[in-house]
Amino acid sequence: MKIKCRNLRIATVTLTLLLSASLISAQNEDRPRPPRQNQYTIEQATSERAQLHTMAFSGLAFLTGSFGADCFFPPGKVADFFGFQYMRDNDKNAMGHNTDFLTRIATNVLSILTPEQLEQLKVLANKQAPVYDEFAQKRMVLIKAFRESLENGKTLNREKVIQYAASLYGLDAELSYDRAITCGKIIVSLTDEQKSRLKKLDFSNSSTWPELPETLDKRSLSHRAHVAVMTYASELFSWYAGSVTADVYFCPERHGTYFGGFYLKDFPAMGNKGYNISTALTGDKGRDFIEALTPDQSACLKSTIQKHIPLMQEIVITRESVALELRKAMTGQQPDKEKVFTLIKRYGELDGELSYDYATCFTAIGKSLTDRQKAHLKEIRNLDVLPKGTYLFSDPLEIPEGLNCGFLTK
Repeated sequence: MKIKCRNLRIATVTLTLLLSASLISAQNEDRPRPPRQNQYTIEQATSERAQLHTMAFSGLAFLTGSFGADCFFPPGKVADFFGFQYMRDNDKNAMGHNTDFLTRIATNVLSILTPEQLEQLKVLANKQAPVYDEFAQKRMVLIKAFRESLENGKTLNREKVIQYAASLYGLDAELSYDRAITCGKIIVSLTDEQKSRLKKLDFSNSSTWPELPETLDKRSLSHRAHVAVMTYASELFSWYAGSVTADVYFCPERHGTYFGGFYLKDFPAMGNKGYNISTALTGDKGRDFIEALTPDQSACLKSTIQKHIPLMQEIVITRESVALELRKAMTGQQPDKEKVFTLIKRYGELDGELSYDYATCFTAIGKSLTDRQKAHLKEIRNLDVLPKGTYLFSDPLEIPEGLNCGFLTK
């Protein structure tokens, strides 16, 4: 069911906020809550300034990057309706963007679960590992189309791009729904002693999370399934201990993720235990990119962000509707699968429209850059390493043969 009538948006927002408040008040009051005053909020993430600098950062990454770099993508950005990003961005301990953050909370949760509960996560991981891979491979087709537009002058087909993004998000819907069902069953089965131990782990302060050794047996799982179990464990906590507000939140770079921004931001952290990724990097380099452009070149960035204001509003509404439905699973109710899938596919259409506009703008800027500007952008990038192949999420991979993206261009 598509949200077509945008003049009803204000009423819809009001209704969903009221529903959120009702749901939150109905939840177990013993659960730790995120702080009322936060540095990062959905309002900040969707602000014109944050979106402009994020789009500009993606433009910098795209125009100075490569197909392989564009494909780099953190697995945690898929099926992200469980409050983890909110918990990460608002950590009072300022460790949210440390490479050990997810591992630390995951190992604590796994130490609390029973063998039977852990087995449920493993079963889910083995089921979803191929879906994750399909998602990453399918992303490459869209990314190749955007590269073809920039480097070979191909004209993108707007409607086909939007439809393809919606089909991609159909996989996101599958991952999200099944994760909610499994984690919801585990939450319903928690004993009082388990709840007490989880309560000692403060949602908003990772300093309360003991450093525990990893005990998950990797030999019994594929690499993808192992990553999935660790993700599930970390998000089981952020979902249980958080709120609808946390679930709805996203970082500004959550959308239009096909242009190499995550590679530029995260590559230096790869394999570096305890590495802190700068939270100012996106904004600073995005600003520098804008300043390196002429007024005419930067105009399309600003006009695109203006155009996207109603799309961002609809994304927030859609995410809240998804979050409210999925949260039923942790109270023993059955979320409406058809509703969740319809909403997330609509989310994909919105992301597809945003991404099409990004690609169109970046290509226009790229065609007009002078040699001097190109050299300056490489200096701003300040990362000479480009992959020889590509990435399946963050795993190096040779570029697959036969990636057909012709149906996405005119």
